[in-house]
Amino acid sequence: MLRIRQFFLICSGAHLPMLRRAPAEMNKYAGIGATIFFTGLLAALSGGYALWTVFQEPWAAVLFALVWGLMIFNLDRYIVSSMKKRDKFGQELWMALPRVVLAVLIAVVISKPLELRVFDKEIQAELVIMEQQKFRTQEEKVQERYQARSLEIKNRIQALQAEIDRQAARRDTLMLIAQQEADGTGGSRIRNLGPIYKAKKADADSAGAALAALQQRHRALSRELAQVDSTVTAGITQLKRGSIDGFASRLDALGTLTKNSAPIRWANWFIMLLFVAIETAPVFVKLISPRGPYDDLLEQHEYSFIMHKKERKAMLTMETDERIAKKTAESEARLKRTVYT
Repeated sequence: MLRIRQFFLICSGAHLPMLRRAPAEMNKYAGIGATIFFTGLLAALSGGYALWTVFQEPWAAVLFALVWGLMIFNLDRYIVSSMKKRDKFGQELWMALPRVVLAVLIAVVISKPLELRVFDKEIQAELVIMEQQKFRTQEEKVQERYQARSLEIKNRIQALQAEIDRQAARRDTLMLIAQQEADGTGGSRIRNLGPIYKAKKADADSAGAALAALQQRHRALSRELAQVDSTVTAGITQLKRGSIDGFASRLDALGTLTKNSAPIRWANWFIMLLFVAIETAPVFVKLISPRGPYDDLLEQHEYSFIMHKKERKAMLTMETDERIAKKTAESEARLKRTVYT
């Protein structure tokens, strides 16, 4: 336990020789150091998971996790160790405000990958829906590319079909009239195959030939429409069906989930606020804790250093003035000797 406490004291950024002169402060700084250490550990896990979702490379994820965790650990350690207890709380709060803002920013960055892990099952289900929507959009874009041509051909086929129906009705009527002329049930009422029948039969044959021409054009347009549909189908088949599983896609899915589900939105906020509380805890502990013996010793040490610096500066100034005065006196003496000689 003593070794663990010693490790956490090192993590707190406190000056250990001076802290040993104030043993009552050790537990407080050990707690601050533990918070800083575990914040760095969570940052390492968060950064490693974030990189794993992007590159799927274990060695890269582990390396980035170590670098990211050490960076956050060192930054938190500097933030806490750079705060000094003052006699005025307002001055301390003003000095701590930029550190609190930085701590909140770090907490938000750390919490986001872990939120993705917590809601992983829900995000996977949402990613499936997003994939389907993406594929549907791609298919619609391919269809829109040929939609105008396909619509034009369908309109022509529809108009041609109406004309074919009219022409077929006309041919059938002419065929009936010719047949009635032939068997004497209509027309001249004379049963024969004379000139009148031949003329009516020619009209019916002409109508049949026109109908055949229309039907041939209809088949050509149908083949053209089938070719367009085949091209659309081939374009849809050639679309890349890669799965959506990147870091940005997961963030997008999480945003959709929090937008559509109130429980997930509240849980997301609670997780982020938890990390904000953990990250800002050392700063607030240092801010609200009363001034202790360690702070007095640290202030005395800083005051001694400042006084030593001022004394050294004054001594150097005095020595400089003495050298200047001595050189001035020597110069005046040499000048007098020169004048007398």
